[in-house]
Amino acid sequence: MIDQGLERRSAAVTEMPDELRHDVRLLGKLLGQVLAEQGGEDLLADVERLRKAVIAARKGEISADVITEMVAGWEIERAVAVARAFTCYFHLANLAEEHYRIRTLRERDAEGRVQRESLAQAVHELGHERVTELLEGLELHPVLTAHPTEARRRAVVTAIQRISGQLTEYNAPGRGASERAESKRRMLEEIDLLWRTAQLRSTKLDPLDEVRTAMAAFDETLFRMVPQVYRSLDAALDERTGTRPPLARPFIRYGSWIGGDRDGNPNVTSKVTRETIQIQSEHVLTALETACTRIARTLTASAQFAPCSAELRTALAAAVDGHPDVVSELATRSPREPHRQWLLFVGTRIAATRRRDLDLAYRSPAELLADLRLAQESLAASAPRQAYGELQHLMWQVETFGFHLAELEVRQHSQVHAAALSELRAGGELSERTEEVLATIRVIGWIQERFGVTACSRYVVSFTRSAEDVAAVYELARHALGDRAPVLDVVPLFESGQDLANSPHVLTGMLDIPEVQRRLAGTGRRMEIMLGYSDSAKELGPAAATLRLYEAQEELTAWAAEHDVQLRMFHGRGGALGRGGGPANRAVLAQAPGSVAGRFKVTEQGEVIFARYGHIAIARRHLEQVANAVLLASSPTVGARTATAAERFRGLAEQVATASEQAYRALTEAPGFPEWFGLVSPLEEIGTLRLGSRPARRGLGAPRSLDDLRAIPWVFAWAQTRVNLPGWYGLGTGLAAVDSLDELRAAYAEWPLFNVMLDNAEMSLAKTDRSIAKRYLALGGREDFAQRVMEEYDRTRELVLRVTGHTRLLENRKVLSRAVQLRDPYVDALSHLQLRALRALRTENPSDQERDRLSTLLLLSVNGVAAGLQNTG
Repeated sequence: MIDQGLERRSAAVTEMPDELRHDVRLLGKLLGQVLAEQGGEDLLADVERLRKAVIAARKGEISADVITEMVAGWEIERAVAVARAFTCYFHLANLAEEHYRIRTLRERDAEGRVQRESLAQAVHELGHERVTELLEGLELHPVLTAHPTEARRRAVVTAIQRISGQLTEYNAPGRGASERAESKRRMLEEIDLLWRTAQLRSTKLDPLDEVRTAMAAFDETLFRMVPQVYRSLDAALDERTGTRPPLARPFIRYGSWIGGDRDGNPNVTSKVTRETIQIQSEHVLTALETACTRIARTLTASAQFAPCSAELRTALAAAVDGHPDVVSELATRSPREPHRQWLLFVGTRIAATRRRDLDLAYRSPAELLADLRLAQESLAASAPRQAYGELQHLMWQVETFGFHLAELEVRQHSQVHAAALSELRAGGELSERTEEVLATIRVIGWIQERFGVTACSRYVVSFTRSAEDVAAVYELARHALGDRAPVLDVVPLFESGQDLANSPHVLTGMLDIPEVQRRLAGTGRRMEIMLGYSDSAKELGPAAATLRLYEAQEELTAWAAEHDVQLRMFHGRGGALGRGGGPANRAVLAQAPGSVAGRFKVTEQGEVIFARYGHIAIARRHLEQVANAVLLASSPTVGARTATAAERFRGLAEQVATASEQAYRALTEAPGFPEWFGLVSPLEEIGTLRLGSRPARRGLGAPRSLDDLRAIPWVFAWAQTRVNLPGWYGLGTGLAAVDSLDELRAAYAEWPLFNVMLDNAEMSLAKTDRSIAKRYLALGGREDFAQRVMEEYDRTRELVLRVTGHTRLLENRKVLSRAVQLRDPYVDALSHLQLRALRALRTENPSDQERDRLSTLLLLSVNGVAAGLQNTG
């Protein structure tokens, strides 16, 4: 199919590694075979015509108008089939790139050298003693969220995973011809099924669907990957890992908003939150039981060669007294294998914990750890490899995940709390929403009683404007449960530019709240606040938001030092560049000095969860990169260097922030802009994609201003138009406000924040296509808006290249540049199909039946463009 003529497309193709080229061609050929079988040779021919046409247009050999006429000449059903074909191709191309990335990671690991951005590299750079010191306070806290940015159905994801498995088998070294032929046949079968699988969801997700989707990442990746990260650090600290007590302590703690985030989502109820923690517990206890039983069954060391400690003999005797039937059966199956008997008994108790059999169940993870430590200490005396090998992995897993898997966090809007308190203070009958607020707090109390305070204590308040917004949650807790109110760490979320500027004043006010005072006393004066990247970027523009967030972190760090508070900043970053996305490790290193201090908490949203945690090798690399950055960012040397640069370029940053914000607001706050945006983008249609359980906007009807629109559809819709405006608009004007190009270049070279800001903008500009973008912008009938957008694009592109010194976008990032260039023509194909549907829906007043058919084409193209660009919102 789409593999033919691959080598002739662009300079990027010649850079494509042989292994990647092979996989792309193989998968493309198999997809072409499926298309010919299921849609006929004429469908394959139409796909090829469009493919060749968009490549020719890229080369300037034909006009894009020729493609518009071609696409307009197809029946809707044929256009839909072509859109499905290109979407399937992108799924397969993404799969091939993932396999190449995994192979590359493994090849680098096989070289035996210290890998860049690894834990070993951090130990090498900072030194054993310094890393050991930092480990005492090191904490990496990813928080999974159900933000609706994963455009693929779960059925599509699992189909791709099955194809991935067969591709791995096909490429495995030492495979015979018949084995490879069978793997190829199975691949063809799975690609056939992928083609037949509906790309669009027919029903809307509910919150528990989102919970179960996240559990797939835990089952398939997270549980097994986490101890590998700890082992990597332990080996870097001392190569004798596995034969001595571990030097690495668990530093990863997962959190989750899935099933707890009810801000703007009426589908998340107290009942959902209760069921969420039960689902999480079921998954983690099942995983712990399976791991413990597996280890026990393989631990066949005889008492003759691995004597049992006196403490373990006493524990076994007590187990016999308390549970004679259970233990005697285990002893019969494992004679003279006391460690095996004990771990089988521990596995039985974990199973009882899952079933809630109170006679055998563990009351807490600490109780389970004590039993595992008993076995480890007994083995350590005579069989240290058994003590500190797989058994240590299990102990790390218990310490990381507990019995609740991830800390469930609740989020709600400050206005909801204010309205609830108003009702409660007035007396009388309470509204359903207020009753739900109180029920949520009661569920938090129930979770803490069953799983402990660490399972659910953080309550995030969106749009925190004052300390009263925090105090409101504590007052509501007293209304809900009186003296039995749960332990709460209320986390203010600062999102707007004004709220960021006002945040230190809010924190000062929080210090007067009695409940906050008690928590500070009980936690060693620890406090958490959250910074919102999405709404700040939507309000201020990407450059101003980046610089204002940095300024806020500086002020908050100084505030914490003044008030003797250990402040942890929770970064609400999205996956897309317009919502604070980009490489996570570089983002850590760009934080304000002192703001990290060994602790980094960040959201992992939507498609990012599958991108980072879909495969164990990629997940491990991601966490090692972030942990490496947290360690380096916590080093005084790195902090001092960053502080010096920030101080030197403070005036420059203010110039860029002010000018870029003015340019951004001049566009987005202009009369008629929201309506124009709705016309030039598939904004309305994205809301019908059923990406998640949360509504796409606040309130009903078309957005009257950007305040009515959530950040995710704002970014998602601009990506579809190939404009990517939230990732760069205003930056060009901001850079132009600085008189000295040399100073801008110095800031890019010396200040990590400025470097990351420009590199992210460059990536966003590279995914922008000027010619396609103009066709979308023309749909709005406002030439003034369209001209302003394109002039700022040209200005930003020119100045970014001048400051970075690059001759073309992504010049210094060959892998990413190659990926973008290879995808662009195929994304063009889907954009032309989308434009046909969008133009008809906006200008032709179609019948209801025709509108439904056009909407199907539009949504399929949205799905395909998202796969091609590898980002949504």
